[in-house]
Amino acid sequence: MPYSSIRQAYATLPPRFYARVEAMPVAAPHLIALNRPLAAELGLDAAWLAGPQGLAMLAGNQMPPGVDPLATVYAGHQFGHFSPRLGDGRALLLGDVQDQQGHVREIQLKGSGPTPFARRGDGRAALGPVLREYLLSESMAALGIPTTRALAAVQTGERVYRETPLPGAIMVRVARSHIRVGTFQFFAATQDVAGLRVLADFAIARLYPHVAQDTQPYAAFLQAVVAAQAELVARWMLVGFIHGVMNTDNMAISGETIDYGPCAFMDAYHPATVFSFIDERGRYAYTNQPTIALWNLTRLAEALLPLLAEDEEAALRNAQQALAGFNARFHAVYFAGMRAKLGLVGEQETDEPLFQTLLDLMTQEKADMTNTFRALSQARVLQGAEAPTGLPESFGPWLAWWRTRLMQEGGEDWAARAQAMRQVNPCYIPRNHKVEAMIRAAVEQQDYTRFHEMLHLLATPYVEQPGMAQYATPPSPEEQVRYTFCGT
Repeated sequence: MPYSSIRQAYATLPPRFYARVEAMPVAAPHLIALNRPLAAELGLDAAWLAGPQGLAMLAGNQMPPGVDPLATVYAGHQFGHFSPRLGDGRALLLGDVQDQQGHVREIQLKGSGPTPFARRGDGRAALGPVLREYLLSESMAALGIPTTRALAAVQTGERVYRETPLPGAIMVRVARSHIRVGTFQFFAATQDVAGLRVLADFAIARLYPHVAQDTQPYAAFLQAVVAAQAELVARWMLVGFIHGVMNTDNMAISGETIDYGPCAFMDAYHPATVFSFIDERGRYAYTNQPTIALWNLTRLAEALLPLLAEDEEAALRNAQQALAGFNARFHAVYFAGMRAKLGLVGEQETDEPLFQTLLDLMTQEKADMTNTFRALSQARVLQGAEAPTGLPESFGPWLAWWRTRLMQEGGEDWAARAQAMRQVNPCYIPRNHKVEAMIRAAVEQQDYTRFHEMLHLLATPYVEQPGMAQYATPPSPEEQVRYTFCGT
């Protein structure tokens, strides 16, 4: 059968790790989008998924034999405040498959109805947030940033009630793992050391099998998670992405971007940019993301302490050693990325002030982040034969400094160097005002034209396409979208 490769490895864990839940059927499911390339990558039959039986599974109306959904339990710090029991309140794990590269990938429904962890919520999802997550997660994948993926979006034919009635939808999400920092926090909070060990062993076997042979496998596991998160956040920063709500229950230990709520990409560069309406103090602002990531990882280290060593002092040393690697890994990836974005091959001590001066200028001039780097990615600009498009005269001294730095690296082919820059400096990102316009068209008019157009365009974000200049143009003042919402 087309679904026969779906299994449920998480269900082999003890029953206290999850709750068995049946999805709540919906009235009139309609397939908005099916990610056929991803389905093929997962070894699933796209034609079956798009047919009546596949749609019934994706909508939660009827599960094929052997597909037995479950909701996982976890805890988490939300805006710094600890909640000892959260869990999948509106999501069901259908199971996992082995993809074409031999990696295990999990399939989850979001918005499929309430679970025992719903905390009085309706367990549903509105159409707008589903379309946002589908578009942004696929955009992140095309940008080469680790992320959960979107397999399908299904309209339910029902209304969900938030501040106003909204059309309902279900997101079908794929991830290497949905285990979160908060999952470990749950077992630590209940002082369930046996559960911690089972969870850690499962995560190691699934995500970091190379650490299993280490003399201290749990300390090596923590080091691996720290490195993965440091690299992830550095890559976010390089394209101006702001997650919005970096709670510990929104941090996957796989190193994938997960839970796209009030997230967005910056237009005008400013380090203090915030998009979450409820983040009044800027806890999750753009520039704070590395600090918050390390804070979250410190909570993971605290949860893992009973496994890191029998002696408390030794366990603390192992935790501190793992956490100490975060900054070095983050800066290595971030500075390497900045060099690539600016066409620099070698490394010099003056690189960091060169980068920071550019960012300070961008802040001062309210320069568009994406377009600034794209404007620099031209051979004649590199040579100094012409000025970058759209940059004010105040950039002149910095441009002279940058070109001097380029010339110090020798007479490399400027065209080749510019081409390399264009492969890391996108011309298209999912600009927030365009995303919001797309959502309005879908919600108010049932018009998915913009959604599919953006999805197609953002699949190749580094390639300029004729007739698509509107998607590379920053918003006018009246088009600016200051806040986004998670829509839960």
